[in-house]
Amino acid sequence: MLQKCEGIVIRTHDYGESNKIINVYTREFGKLGMMARGAKKPNSRLSAVSQLFTYGYFLVQTGNGLGTLQQGEMISSMRSIREDIFQTAYASYIVDLLDKSVEERQKNPFLFELLYQTLNYINEDVDIDIITNIFEMKMLNVLGLYPVMNQCAICGSKNGNFAFSIRENGLICHRCFEKDPYLLPVSQSSIRLLRLFYYIDINRLGSISVKPETKKELRRTITMYYDEYSGLQLKSKKFLDQIDKFKDIL
Repeated sequence: MLQKCEGIVIRTHDYGESNKIINVYTREFGKLGMMARGAKKPNSRLSAVSQLFTYGYFLVQTGNGLGTLQQGEMISSMRSIREDIFQTAYASYIVDLLDKSVEERQKNPFLFELLYQTLNYINEDVDIDIITNIFEMKMLNVLGLYPVMNQCAICGSKNGNFAFSIRENGLICHRCFEKDPYLLPVSQSSIRLLRLFYYIDINRLGSISVKPETKKELRRTITMYYDEYSGLQLKSKKFLDQIDKFKDIL
């Protein structure tokens, strides 16, 4: 059956001398695997639309297994991402995180919109650290993780100073600090941003200016939470961490 869908290429794999297998995250069907025959040839009509991060329309012959890409119409190549090593590293981590977090053919229009807006913000040179943190916080529910972000995870209080507790799965207030000797004593600015990132509609994101030390706290907290609960070991994250160290030197 021929299906037309709106999608973003999240993974590519060379197959033979001239073909590619691509994973496309689509608005209509979720993640679809497709064979793009001849896509490695420079003059192929499928060459451009089968590149990583490409956003477009795809006409695919679907069946029980791997689909076959028949035609593609590019909407955006996400050119800025391709031309900047830092943007490429961050975007690669984002699509890898999504790819490893979802099964084939599970429709989720909200997640498609999140992916598109995230890559589009990066392509438009919005702060890549903050955009990535927002995406990570939004992906927690997709992974079946629900940290307590609107109140103390122990006593339920919504007032006071807060820290982040990996063990208690969320925020804890100053009255409960002694109950977790391993809590992360991050600044209240970081706490407010973690809450914001978890709940915000990414389409309504305005201008956000975050201090470097706050960014480090956010990165450390989110990374530790993922390491504890997600079960994911992504090569793209390790590469991103190396890129971040290089970026901090510049």
